[in-house]
Amino acid sequence: MKILFQVVIGLFILIISVSTTFAQEATDGQDNRFPGLPYYSYGSGLGWTTPDSTFQLNLRFRMQNRATFLNYEEEDPAIEAVVRRLRLRFDGFVGDPRFLYAIQLSFSPGDVGQIQEGRNINIIRDAVIFYRPNRFWNFGFGQTKLPGNRQRLNSSGALQLTDRSVNNATFNIDRDFGFQAFYLSDSSHNFSYNIKTAVSTGEGRNWTDSPSVNLAYTGRVELFPLGAFQKNGFFFEGDIVREETPKLLLAGTYHFNHKAQRTQGQLGRELIEPQDLTSIFVDAMLKYRGFSLQSAWMTRRTDFPISGPNIPFVIAGSGTDVQMSYLFPSDFEVIGRFSTQKPASEIANFQPERDQYSFGVTRYVWEHALKIQTELTYDIRSFSDNTTNNGWYFRFQVEIGI
Repeated sequence: MKILFQVVIGLFILIISVSTTFAQEATDGQDNRFPGLPYYSYGSGLGWTTPDSTFQLNLRFRMQNRATFLNYEEEDPAIEAVVRRLRLRFDGFVGDPRFLYAIQLSFSPGDVGQIQEGRNINIIRDAVIFYRPNRFWNFGFGQTKLPGNRQRLNSSGALQLTDRSVNNATFNIDRDFGFQAFYLSDSSHNFSYNIKTAVSTGEGRNWTDSPSVNLAYTGRVELFPLGAFQKNGFFFEGDIVREETPKLLLAGTYHFNHKAQRTQGQLGRELIEPQDLTSIFVDAMLKYRGFSLQSAWMTRRTDFPISGPNIPFVIAGSGTDVQMSYLFPSDFEVIGRFSTQKPASEIANFQPERDQYSFGVTRYVWEHALKIQTELTYDIRSFSDNTTNNGWYFRFQVEIGI
């Protein structure tokens, strides 16, 4: 409790001191595109602003409909047709453009999950308030994405392929409730950098079981040696704005989750005994004239993974992703991705090594707001007993949103 009290008091003093320092700076014409929020949206949705400009509301939605043909060894071929994502988002400001809010709700089966007696329904994805005293600082309180790896910070609606990599599904840090503080310096012509920090519960979104004083701590540094991307281009995949000069992102995240209660920190099954988890992410992005290259390495570590055939265990290990693409002038894009994943030795008997090869073609009708995607992925799963379970899938997906 003493540690929690010190953290809260420290954040409060920091917010007060910074807001006092910058309160005199002009905010007229301030950009309200939420550069501090960890997701990208094209356009401004449907907006309402009161005549006295004391309240603003933007309404947005997006939908992903997909059909997948699956063909894996030792399994019958299958066709899966689902609404993969259905999201509704509201954002704006109240009283003053410096006081921002964002709400995002999700309704698809994959987002909500199975309804279980005594468990919360996971409709709420984001519910966060930001205080933005000037264009450099953002202070947030509520539930939203932690400043994790680059692909996870990108909205699922801003991806080139139909979904994130297998490593993101296994090792990413997800949404959490807590305090966040960002310092954002984005000059398109000069060296720039962002510093993002968070102190959160460590248990994930909408978690009310077994509350404790154990917290998670996250820090991320983003460097732009050649200047910032156009139109917040590091928040979406592919060079859809066709950068006229090369743009490069180099970034790293450190995350410590003290006595996590779930197998993946903010996600997964409940552990029998809480464990300390350490996650590290290193990623890079390069864009130039329609060409895009992304690379990422990530790892999750723990000193005492709990392992057993029927016992929840920490999903520890590491993975690497490399993704390349080129956008033709016709707005057709070709994408290739290679992912490799290696579990920690303590859980190698229960978690296979994986290699995935993906190839996709995307047609952008209206940037990421309306696009048609196809993807072919070959998946290799290698087990510790020298057996394999290989397979492939072909997917067709349509994304639409405002």
